[in-house]
Amino acid sequence: METKLTRIAELAKQRPRVKLQTLIHAIDEESLNAAHSILSADKAVGVDGVTKEEYGEKLQENIKNLLERMKRQAYKPQPVKRVYIPKTDKKKRPLGIPAYEDKLVQKVLNEVLTAIYEPEFLDCSYGFRPERNCHEALKEITKILESKKVSYVVDADIKGFFDNVEHGWMVKFLQERIQDPNLLRLIVRFLKAGVMEQGKLEEADTGTPQGGIISPTLANIYLHYVLDLWFMVKIKRECRGEAYLIRYCDDFVCFFQYQEDAEDFYGKLIERLRKFNLEIAEEKTKTIEFGRFAEERRNNQGASKPETFDFLGFTHYCSKSKKGKFRVKRKTSRKKLRAKLKHFAGWLYQNMHTEIGKLIKQINIKLVGHFRYYGVTDNSSAINTFGYYIRRKLFEVLNRRSQKKSLTWEGFAKLKDRFPLAKARIYVNIYG
Repeated sequence: METKLTRIAELAKQRPRVKLQTLIHAIDEESLNAAHSILSADKAVGVDGVTKEEYGEKLQENIKNLLERMKRQAYKPQPVKRVYIPKTDKKKRPLGIPAYEDKLVQKVLNEVLTAIYEPEFLDCSYGFRPERNCHEALKEITKILESKKVSYVVDADIKGFFDNVEHGWMVKFLQERIQDPNLLRLIVRFLKAGVMEQGKLEEADTGTPQGGIISPTLANIYLHYVLDLWFMVKIKRECRGEAYLIRYCDDFVCFFQYQEDAEDFYGKLIERLRKFNLEIAEEKTKTIEFGRFAEERRNNQGASKPETFDFLGFTHYCSKSKKGKFRVKRKTSRKKLRAKLKHFAGWLYQNMHTEIGKLIKQINIKLVGHFRYYGVTDNSSAINTFGYYIRRKLFEVLNRRSQKKSLTWEGFAKLKDRFPLAKARIYVNIYG
């Protein structure tokens, strides 16, 4: 499988203007077996109710049957099972669960698409790409704000992006690099598979597969043509000053040297997205004065500090280093902090009767996960606050395990000595 993917990637890189053919062969017995070995066994089941373990009981027979159906073009992805999970604002977020067999095919298909499009994607794109992540995007934002001539930020949000991807445009974008009708047909079938909710099928005229492994990659392909190339080829050329874009999947932020360039871009962005069945979430989109020049200018005018903007769960704000130089700093956004604390508290109450050693072990996994993401340069205060509130909540929960309050702070301290909680620390050096 690696050899086939490497060959596809080499062809895509060597022939950037050539449409690739005969790609469907990469989905074979070997690649599907490899996908089965990688996929998690503890995920919820789709509409067919089949688990990884059950599918694996007759793995070779199932895979051969799948490939035979694909050769006859009889394979059709099953509808995605829709369930809802509670959000912190008392609303519920829809979650899509594909059938296990469809996950296998999507896993391999996603690897093929990644091999084709990685050479195509621009450096401004960071989401769901090999060897790229949120922290790399934050480092680049810091570099732009601290070393480039930018004073204005357009903080934009696309309304319901994954639900509004237009299938016709998606196919046109795919056809820019892919000329294999069988592979294109397979992708379209995933796009059209629909959603099953409480036994009722909802057809899909727009959007990418809910919960699908290929959804983030398809999103990157769509926005590569809709946003990235357009910004780099047209917007930057028309700007009077410097302009930069950083995108993580469907979240993006833009930086401009001049206010008129930022405002002009905002107007053009609305029209650009409308062409491709997308729209800006106006309540979540804003243009602000931000950066070292903006701070100096506002200080000279006696104005207040520059506004802040949120991106990837962090609030970015203008500040100073210990030596008095301008520095963009970040902290966990208030909205994200509250949501995480509320979610964690709910989880603690649900698991309050778990054996204490096992409970602390599970808590530490969650704490370390939080610290690894939010533990970035200048965010010590926020991650320490998170750890403090979790300790307080744990003390409260342990005292509700029985009707009578039985645990003092002294006793809790001894318990922590025996079962220590993970400590907050900085994992990511933004300047490293």
